[in-house]
Amino acid sequence: MRIGVPKEVKVREYRVGVQPAGVRQLVAAGNRVLVERGAGAGSGFADADYERAGAELVASAADAWSAEMVIKVKEPIDSEIGYLRRGLVLYTYLHLAANESLTRALLEAGVRAIAYETVRDRLGGLPLLRPMSEIAGRMAVQVGASCLQRENGGKGVLLSGVPGTRKGRVAIIGGGTVGAAAARMAIGAGAEVTVLDLNADRMAYLEDVFGSALETLHSNPETIEEQARGADLLIGAVLVPGRAAPKLVDEDLVRAMDPGSVVVDVAVDQGGCIETCRPTTHDEPTYLVHDVVHYCVANMPGAVPRTSTYALTNVTLRPALEMATRGVEAALRDSPELAAGVNVWDGACTTRGVADAHGIEWVAIDSLLASGRSR
Repeated sequence: MRIGVPKEVKVREYRVGVQPAGVRQLVAAGNRVLVERGAGAGSGFADADYERAGAELVASAADAWSAEMVIKVKEPIDSEIGYLRRGLVLYTYLHLAANESLTRALLEAGVRAIAYETVRDRLGGLPLLRPMSEIAGRMAVQVGASCLQRENGGKGVLLSGVPGTRKGRVAIIGGGTVGAAAARMAIGAGAEVTVLDLNADRMAYLEDVFGSALETLHSNPETIEEQARGADLLIGAVLVPGRAAPKLVDEDLVRAMDPGSVVVDVAVDQGGCIETCRPTTHDEPTYLVHDVVHYCVANMPGAVPRTSTYALTNVTLRPALEMATRGVEAALRDSPELAAGVNVWDGACTTRGVADAHGIEWVAIDSLLASGRSR
């Protein structure tokens, strides 16, 4: 199979879809890998590294997109829509429930799009999303602490405090991978940390791991309001796989927060769980609403591309190898977990949460694979 690896073009997105070691494995399995020149530079991989691994360097994005399967990191943006075409296999993060225009563009073009964030493992986990969630959770505390500094618009609170002063208060809505990673960092910073979640088993797990360094609360409107009002740093860490994030903090509650408090909504790529959230970029990461600093960068891990690319490609390469060497349809038929990652297929929307978000007919991917027919 011909596999394309274009350079990412989202604002300050420095990750790359395949690292040189992955190219070596793909080529060894009998595939051709077309890497756009400069695609790996942001992650510290030179063109020569790819050449030594067996890649064919191509001069333009169009050349890389001409492959049968394109492996990326982020969803196609406007400048890439023209490369979409029927039969193209697109393997990347998509987050379509929060992006109707891209969803319809993929459907109209007849692309076969497999989203990292909805691929499952046999226990129902999200193995291709997990490493980026780990990074985003850790970064949420790092950037939140920076935003709390007075020169960055914050109230001037140090999360650890010092003897004779109170610690910073960090409230985390959601105790999954993002929430746990954020809690680890916030506890390490010496903050007072509360995690809100609906799952009693998950809260028990977090308390087993972190002990008395963390407080857990059942997530409901009352506890969310209480914790948001008192938080110096409020982190949105809610995920409903394949669906838009529920709005759990409304504008009135943001208005009630202390001036200079900070909101970091990691769920922004799924629409955000805080009503006042809107996507920002690394160029202009923050804005103010009711004197509360909002950090809502939709590709947070792109700021640490060396770590992120290694972490991402460690988990995305094996499915890519399966699809490239065995054929995409055969790989999907044999792996319901991988098939769960198919969001659109030959003009059909195959993820119920995406279909519901945009009022589109949902078609089970199993039925399309079984029939062997396109829409």
